[in-house]
Amino acid sequence: MATTRSRSGIEIVRDGSVTTPLGFVAGATYCGIKTYGEDKLDLGILASERPATCAAMFTRNRVRAAAVLVSELHTRNGSARAIIVNSGISNVATGVAGVRDANEMSELAARKAGVAANEVIVGSTGVIGKPLPMDKIRAGVERIELTPDGGAAFARAILTTDTHAKEAAVRFHSGSIDYTVAGCAKGSGMIHPDMATMFCFLTTDAPVERRFLDAALRRAVDDSLNMISVDGDTSTSDTVAILANGAAGGDPIASGSPGASAFEQALRHVCTTLARMLARDGEGATKLIEIRVDGAVSDRDARAAARTVSASPLVKSAVHGNDPNWGRILMAVGRSGARINVDRAAVWLGETCVFRGVPVPFDERAVSRYLRNEEVLIRVDLGAGEASAVAWGCDLTPEYVHINSDYTT
Repeated sequence: MATTRSRSGIEIVRDGSVTTPLGFVAGATYCGIKTYGEDKLDLGILASERPATCAAMFTRNRVRAAAVLVSELHTRNGSARAIIVNSGISNVATGVAGVRDANEMSELAARKAGVAANEVIVGSTGVIGKPLPMDKIRAGVERIELTPDGGAAFARAILTTDTHAKEAAVRFHSGSIDYTVAGCAKGSGMIHPDMATMFCFLTTDAPVERRFLDAALRRAVDDSLNMISVDGDTSTSDTVAILANGAAGGDPIASGSPGASAFEQALRHVCTTLARMLARDGEGATKLIEIRVDGAVSDRDARAAARTVSASPLVKSAVHGNDPNWGRILMAVGRSGARINVDRAAVWLGETCVFRGVPVPFDERAVSRYLRNEEVLIRVDLGAGEASAVAWGCDLTPEYVHINSDYTT
């Protein structure tokens, strides 16, 4: 696969997938959970051909998918070798039967991949409150062929209202060895993560020590997948997991060891790339909005301000309508709980400063033209400290309402 070197020295793998790292296989099929469509897939399996270290994070929503309950148990010891995901039905609020079905999905994937059932992570996404059609899933698993080229199909199988698959892969160097980190994600609505994101599955052929892998994942997620918002709603099924199988060889990468910084940089790059893709593909969205907050008294305040602006329906609506109504941005910052010195605060739309302690005269037509871009930058300086944060969101459109007003009908 072709690569492109980024400014940080990481090599971006064009057309990479979760099976680009050595020792991973995947496959997918259409088994009839979702309504039929040409080239549609709704059941996928990703597996490591050798034992793998695992780190995972799950939704903090108190209504939790059966798959989340099962996967939490299976990842508790820091190891896993396979992931099975269905799309179309989320297996949430389905009682004891739902947990039984999630456990059976892990058993089906285990037999297919040749691993133990407690080494399988389960994911289910889609409509809440419906039972899984296990007869269709059983038959579907039988049809799946696991291959080193199956990563792209797996990425498509996990989609719901997404308009396209989200995939990213990079290479980094440690000593004389090249390692790869890759990932795929899904999510278009019910996006306002409080742990990870809708679904994000990551793989690496680097030999990463368990505690460092867990810490690195949490840091990467906090600055990427936990900083996006489409509609302010947190899913019942949110799952992010990384499998590190060490297939490329070398000494274990741990905190402070050679390769630790490069691995974490690569992981952060993949997570940020996927986070931007998720925000851009929000249901009905036409624009990606990036919010950069500076001048906060703490990281917590900076993150709160950035996330509140990214989730504000008024800000999102203004961006959709190309309306330079910067007062909505200040409003959102003000209700975020972040400390702000209004007399020293500033707001920019793109490169145009529209507020600096007091309103700044600006060319409204020119800024409105800027807001027509597919990517819009909003910057805010809180005038209170030195901390900063970045968040991503999308515009709010009539199409979002149409999609969600007849989701099940």
